[in-house]
Amino acid sequence: GKHFYPTNNNPYISIMMASRSKMSTKRKFVADGVFYAELNELLTRELAEDGYAGVEVRTTPHRTEIIIRATKTQNVLGEKGQRIRELTSVVQKRFDFADGAVELYAERVQNRGLCAQAQAESLKFKLLAGLAVRRACYGVVRFVMEASAKGCEVIVSGKLRGQRAKAMKFGDGYMIKTGHASQVYTDMAVRHVAMRQGMIGIRVSIMLPHDPKGINGPKIPLDDVVTILEPKEEPSPESILQAQQAAEAAAAAAQAAALQQQLLAQQAAAAPPAAAPVDPAMNAGF
Repeated sequence: GKHFYPTNNNPYISIMMASRSKMSTKRKFVADGVFYAELNELLTRELAEDGYAGVEVRTTPHRTEIIIRATKTQNVLGEKGQRIRELTSVVQKRFDFADGAVELYAERVQNRGLCAQAQAESLKFKLLAGLAVRRACYGVVRFVMEASAKGCEVIVSGKLRGQRAKAMKFGDGYMIKTGHASQVYTDMAVRHVAMRQGMIGIRVSIMLPHDPKGINGPKIPLDDVVTILEPKEEPSPESILQAQQAAEAAAAAAQAAALQQQLLAQQAAAAPPAAAPVDPAMNAGF
């Protein structure tokens, strides 16, 4: 991850781009992981000021699409899309892609209050600008909670004041740390801040809200959330009996009416046809 100029010092990646089809599955997964890690590192450093919030790599047979999620997409694109073209060319040269085989897209983060990476970056810049640690952290926690998060925790550790390193925790709301729900519901990001007196570590964890549509948070409800439905109105036995009797009476009446119709039809068929009416003008001459 140290050098971003096109070197082929990583055998995995140069093999990966040259011949993905001949590679064993294990090597392919490792190569994909290494590629993602290096790409993520490059974009994290390059787009730190633009609210970089993660990257997604989609591989299609003809080309590889890289979708960059950020809060300030306009800055990522740059003047007339120049910056994203520069990034595309860097990625293409570094990983030996053919011309036009890799495409970069920028996607806006819908709700930056629920994105841990964006919040960790913003806290990093606040601290570098010289804002007091407590104030900066409480600001981030409040912003996250206002963005309808279930909970938030910010941990800052290092030489906060004086020579002794210590850690401070700021939290609000609800935070799950164990089980499968913690993997689904919590978004976490870690950033290192090079302060004058030494490195400071920042860790932002956000517990996302439950969203049945799956836009702002996970669709899966938490395991221990029990919703009790209101019982349906249960009718009394008398009313059930009355309803049954009414239905039976109606059915009987309908049957009687049908029989009546049938009888009438039969009678009409059996009766001899009525004599044709005689036109008075016909009898006039006799």
